[in-house]
Amino acid sequence: MNQIPRIGFVGFGEAGYHLAKGLRSAGIVHISAFDINTHADGLGGLIVSRAAKAQVRLVSSNAELAAGSDIILSTVTANQAKNAAEQTALHLQQRHLYADLNSISPPLKQSIEQIMNGAGARFVEVAVMAPVPPYDHKVPMLTGGAAAPEFAERMRPFGMQIEVGTLEVGTAAATKMCRSIMIKGLEALLTECVLGATRYGADERVFASLAETFPGIDWPKLATYMVGRVVVHGERRAREMEEVVETLRSIDIDPIMASATARRMDWSVQAGLKKKFGGKDPSSYREFAQAVAELQAAGLTRVLAK
Repeated sequence: MNQIPRIGFVGFGEAGYHLAKGLRSAGIVHISAFDINTHADGLGGLIVSRAAKAQVRLVSSNAELAAGSDIILSTVTANQAKNAAEQTALHLQQRHLYADLNSISPPLKQSIEQIMNGAGARFVEVAVMAPVPPYDHKVPMLTGGAAAPEFAERMRPFGMQIEVGTLEVGTAAATKMCRSIMIKGLEALLTECVLGATRYGADERVFASLAETFPGIDWPKLATYMVGRVVVHGERRAREMEEVVETLRSIDIDPIMASATARRMDWSVQAGLKKKFGGKDPSSYREFAQAVAELQAAGLTRVLAK
């Protein structure tokens, strides 16, 4: 167990890049990644650039990734988690640990566990409990599954903050999903609050009133941060909230609020807000509100109202 593991990433987006960068700085030398978008227009260039910065070797197939890795971390989009597992499982052996870090429902985590069991590999569910940047590989993680203790033992020496939960797969995912109801829901609520309040010049008084009810919170600062999450990460958050919806439906809970949050996140994508801000956070919630007003004035009112 003291041997430095060889790490492989299935998917190399923002999360994979920051995790790999951190692990590299912590002393893990052999890190590779396979991403189906490596040669895609636009996105491919970003993947190649990030790999170079993190000193990660990009490989051309799941088979090549498995051959050169001991521990594989799945960091794809939520809707690709099962596909990534199925394609990778074909090349895995008993020596492999397959850790799914994606924000997906407990039933989907359990189905991926079955895929890995069928391949003879060992499965770890991982719930990433905070945004990966600025923590990089030290972001808090809650794990589950029979192989979770081994995963923690092998990765903690490199600075990973891993809490081992239950040995049954699903609890860690449920923890993340229910947390997202609150975090992403608050993002959606503040977005709507900002859009309404700024149109009437009421935002200062609204936030002052909120500060009286919930003292200790800098509401303008929080609003700016949270509308930025909706702008930059709306696509990923929408897909994650769809997994939250499925989580609640699987236990016969009507996902009224979770469904609405997913819709607000998709609204941001459809309105083109990420492109409007060049993929960066707005400097303030007021800049965000002004950008939405400009998009509406340009004829996107129907899209924004969906």
